[in-house]
Amino acid sequence: MTAAEIIKDIKARKFKPVYLLHGEESYYIDQVTDYIEDKLLNDAEKGFNQTVLYGKDTDMATVLGAAKRYPMMSDYQVVIVKEAQDLKWGKEDASSKEGEFVLNYFEKPLPSTILVLAFKYANFDKRKKIYKAISKSGLIFQSDPVRDYKLVPWIEEFIKDKGYKIDQQASALMAEYLGTDLSKIANEIEKLMLNVPKEVTINTDLVQKNIGISKEYNVFELQKALAIRDVLKCNKIINYFASNPKANPTVMVLANLGGYFTKLLKYHYIPNKADAASALGVPPFFIKDYEVAARNYNTGKVFQVIGLLREYDLKSKGLDSTGNVDDGELLKELVFKIVH
Repeated sequence: MTAAEIIKDIKARKFKPVYLLHGEESYYIDQVTDYIEDKLLNDAEKGFNQTVLYGKDTDMATVLGAAKRYPMMSDYQVVIVKEAQDLKWGKEDASSKEGEFVLNYFEKPLPSTILVLAFKYANFDKRKKIYKAISKSGLIFQSDPVRDYKLVPWIEEFIKDKGYKIDQQASALMAEYLGTDLSKIANEIEKLMLNVPKEVTINTDLVQKNIGISKEYNVFELQKALAIRDVLKCNKIINYFASNPKANPTVMVLANLGGYFTKLLKYHYIPNKADAASALGVPPFFIKDYEVAARNYNTGKVFQVIGLLREYDLKSKGLDSTGNVDDGELLKELVFKIVH
């Protein structure tokens, strides 16, 4: 089930006694958890029947002790464990009293309790007996990261659901600049919407103005300058990044360039260039940029650039480098090697 489908079932009062929400992408885990916390019980019921615990401050015995209580003046009680990846899960050995206590509950959970385990930033170990027990008695939702090529349609769908419109160049700029953290993207879009009327289509100017992206000096423009080997513009952008490191962290810049040159390498090997947009997962109007870049960077050079990006990523993290090197100087050196 998707997060939207889980929430739809909850709205229809179709509950599961246990929800294990796990995965590397926290956005959908938070979305389901927040909906259950805010909407499942009314305000009068929450005082007696809603318990919120945090994994690092509790253990499984405490969690299940709360889960075994019966609701007061309500059909259900809700127990939510946030940051459940930090929870002391205890032993799974069914021969031990602790293991038997834990497994028995997940095999036969109390129907009047809705227990939510928000296990974030990693996948739960599917080999564990607890996982297998929950899969039979409750619901398990795995929240995987959105692939970079799916970010543009994700942004467009998110904005459409809010009743707004955005053009493809603006959504592509956001995808390139904000990365794959859906929570961060959603927060930036929410802030942008506060300043944009619904009848106005969100364009690149509005994105740059409201999300703090420089119109001339951003990763998007750096990619275009590299594609045509415009050394002067590349240096201007890198100098801007060096003077504004918080707004343009080197890790993000290198990650974006890595994605760009990886797609450029794929472009070289696409037999039918008419299929390039779908093969690369980019809007069609970007293909001209890849055509130009492909003429300026043959496959051998692209392989070399990808190697350089990996090398300088390590250097930016303090590995494989001599002494303390300024991030701005690293970027300048990298760009020089790419364009020459």
